[in-house]
Amino acid sequence: MYRLVYVCVTFSSNRSCQKPFCGDVVSSPCYRSRREPRNPTRPPCRDDRREQVVALMRRSQERLCAAFEQQEDALRTAQPHMGQPGRFTGSAWERPGGGGGTPRVLTDGLVFERAGVNVSVVFGEQVPPSIWQTRPATRDKAFFATGISMVLHPRTPYVPAFHANFRYFEVGDDWWFGGGMDMTPTYGFDTDAIHFHRTLKDYCDQHGIVNYAELKRTCDEYFYIKHRHEMRGIGGIFFDMLHPTESEGWEQAYQFVEDGITAIQEAYLPIVERRRLMPYGDRERQWQLYRRGRYVEFNLVYDRGTIFGLQTQGDAEAILMSLPPLARWEYRYQPAPDSPEASTARYVQPMDWASMSDNTDTP
Repeated sequence: MYRLVYVCVTFSSNRSCQKPFCGDVVSSPCYRSRREPRNPTRPPCRDDRREQVVALMRRSQERLCAAFEQQEDALRTAQPHMGQPGRFTGSAWERPGGGGGTPRVLTDGLVFERAGVNVSVVFGEQVPPSIWQTRPATRDKAFFATGISMVLHPRTPYVPAFHANFRYFEVGDDWWFGGGMDMTPTYGFDTDAIHFHRTLKDYCDQHGIVNYAELKRTCDEYFYIKHRHEMRGIGGIFFDMLHPTESEGWEQAYQFVEDGITAIQEAYLPIVERRRLMPYGDRERQWQLYRRGRYVEFNLVYDRGTIFGLQTQGDAEAILMSLPPLARWEYRYQPAPDSPEASTARYVQPMDWASMSDNTDTP
């Protein structure tokens, strides 16, 4: 997962930008490598493409933050004694090598103990090792990357944690999209898992350039905690290097990403609304903190986005915002057999949720 945060940059063929930067965000010079002079054979709309994706990321950040704040407001209305609903705040950061971003973070809310929605633009003259080590042909080439990334850590153990990111890369004359979304329940419910995966399948089925089963399998493999022999959660979809070869390939890939960001609310928020008022006690809270430890382990050991962000000198606070505010570890802990906690094991192994019958709602 690439944790990218947003700055709206205007691109120009001149040495310095002629148009103003968008909004009160980090100012950075136009993306143009000194090693890579303007190529007259390059598609004339390339800079427009960058701006189009950046604009999508910014719009999506505003819309999703508003949607998550509505969940806070709804719980405050249902439970007035709970206090004030959480609100997103943000600040801009600047990357020394080029670019920057604007993380938006909600802390200590009623529904979300921590939620972050980050968007960024980063660029430079040399692609970072996290890219060229898996794609040797990209080494020593200029790069441009922008994307949106979000992580939601709910307060109640019965609302699953959620992660999504969508991104766009250019390296030299090549380009690709990537991204996906996944869900991590503390206490699993078949109804929730089935709804989540069916929504993702319906979304993928509307686009001929992808296959849901392949994207799900890639997600199951990527979010696997090798040293624990389990997945981080129930998975979702994950894709990388999406570059359709058709003449309209860029537009097709862009539309797939745009629709994916739109699908976030349909896939996740009905589950939040279904679970946010379920009562819980210290036992459930302690299990939630224990399971959050798995989330921390994956993000710090395996997550590509964390590695990419740190290698590109991104803002450490924004990168590590994905971690839960609290977590715990207990030496060789095993839940009691046949307990609700023990049933979690079923939800951290690959399952064909989209094909299952949703006739149960018991953790």
